[in-house]
Amino acid sequence: MAISTQPQLIGAPLYWINRQLYYAYMSLTKQSFGLLITTMTHWWGPTTIRISGDASVADQIRKTDDGLVEFSFPERMVMIANHQIYTDWLYLWWVGYANAPKMHGSLFIILKESLKYIPIVGPGMMFYGFIFMSRKMAVDQPRLAHRLQKLKTSHTAPDGKKYLDPMWLLLFPEGTNASQNGKNKSAKWAAKIGVKDPEHMLLPRSTGTYFCLNELKGTVDYIYDCTVAYEGVPRGKFGERIFTLAGTYVKGQTPKSVNFYWRRFLIDDIPLDTPEEFDIWLRERWYEKDALMEQYVSTGRFPPNPAEAVTKGQEPFLETEVRTKYPWEFLQIFSVLGAFGLMINFFLKTWNRFVSVLF
Repeated sequence: MAISTQPQLIGAPLYWINRQLYYAYMSLTKQSFGLLITTMTHWWGPTTIRISGDASVADQIRKTDDGLVEFSFPERMVMIANHQIYTDWLYLWWVGYANAPKMHGSLFIILKESLKYIPIVGPGMMFYGFIFMSRKMAVDQPRLAHRLQKLKTSHTAPDGKKYLDPMWLLLFPEGTNASQNGKNKSAKWAAKIGVKDPEHMLLPRSTGTYFCLNELKGTVDYIYDCTVAYEGVPRGKFGERIFTLAGTYVKGQTPKSVNFYWRRFLIDDIPLDTPEEFDIWLRERWYEKDALMEQYVSTGRFPPNPAEAVTKGQEPFLETEVRTKYPWEFLQIFSVLGAFGLMINFFLKTWNRFVSVLF
């Protein structure tokens, strides 16, 4: 993130010159960072990505001839996932790169507010348009409403047609990554409201997700749910202590495999009339995810892809690695500075012509 902050700062004045140009530029910096972390993971934190899912996504994930995996998820969706380690977002960002069309420049993540104050990293995430939550809805609701309004604003093309910007909104309903402290709080909360505490996950908090879905309803059709598991985390232990950011990229302590199990839910089928109904719905999905995690912990695998998909030629599990399609593709990270140079050149020429007319 620190590497991408400098180009962001350079492009910040565009906000007061042309908003659409500013957002396009920041999207370009986001694409560049997605390429950067994909390349860094391939070079310094290589791991196997093992993917399966239920029937709802069976035709949207496929193996390509070059051994990679291609997703065909929609350009606008809400993505939810359990939060196992600090680098969950990194592997999910790669999914955006591996999608067709590519979405690594259109990812927005909802994060806890404390991350905003990390030097360099925090401002970088703010430039990306990420949304920070304090877990106090009186504070969060106006902020969320403002950001979501931007994400659902329609535009008019030159031919007069209306369109929405591409957007993947990533939420971690647990609010934080799994840890002993988080597990203790989850158990305490479960006891307080009289529900079962998941064994392998934290109990999800539904308020923020409920608000997002209601705000975006009509502009997004699906929630995509990813259950994430890391090979090498023993039962009852927490991955955050085993696979750290520094360990992954400095010490070579990477998970042997990162495992994804995908599901899709139509937003029109989700109860959004009252917070209470949605809270029950989300909690039930989390119990299902906990059962998926139990299968993984017990067998080392999530359920395979559906039998009907396998009979059509799909593998039970799609295995790939985090890397760019072409080895030289990471060089595109320098296109950000090139694009900024072209814009500066354009504005300088325009200014010079303006001055010459005046004088």
